[in-house]
Amino acid sequence: MIENLVFKYEYQFIWTAIVVFGMLFLRFGLKQSAKRIAKRDELNYARTKLIYKYINVLVSFIAFFSLLLIWGFEVRELALVFSSVFAVMGIALFAIWSVLSNVTSGVIMFFSFPYKIGDKIQIHDKDFPIEAIIEDIKAFQLHLRTDEDELITYPNNLILQKSVTLLKKDAMLERNENLDR
Repeated sequence: MIENLVFKYEYQFIWTAIVVFGMLFLRFGLKQSAKRIAKRDELNYARTKLIYKYINVLVSFIAFFSLLLIWGFEVRELALVFSSVFAVMGIALFAIWSVLSNVTSGVIMFFSFPYKIGDKIQIHDKDFPIEAIIEDIKAFQLHLRTDEDELITYPNNLILQKSVTLLKKDAMLERNENLDR
């Protein structure tokens, strides 16, 4: 009985194995690339872990779609299901577009943000200029610490829209030494 099942779905089992190993290889390659970029740019490990999560979601989505096709779902059926799901998600996500904007900005900042944790920056905002040290870079916002020891959370999407000046590299080390005195 099991032999009949294996012979009946031999093609699907072989392609399932190929997709699983291919997706594991793709996931490994993407994570290694992100790791190399993080090491090259001396990025925080927490930021790298966040990109790993995004890679896992992307690869899982591709694998799920591929496996559905292998096991006999028609492209039309899948297109209908995915278009319906994406329509509902689109409506729901439209209501929280700023969250998506901040997450997307966080990914962009991972690959091309010229400032690092510990740098002192000045954000040129007409209404609310900020001069502070970057304390942490999260998925949705930056944590900035002012000279008055105030913690400011600044959205990632705004930091990419505003002009920013680097005032001092590794200013956090100097600040911590002054606090210890």
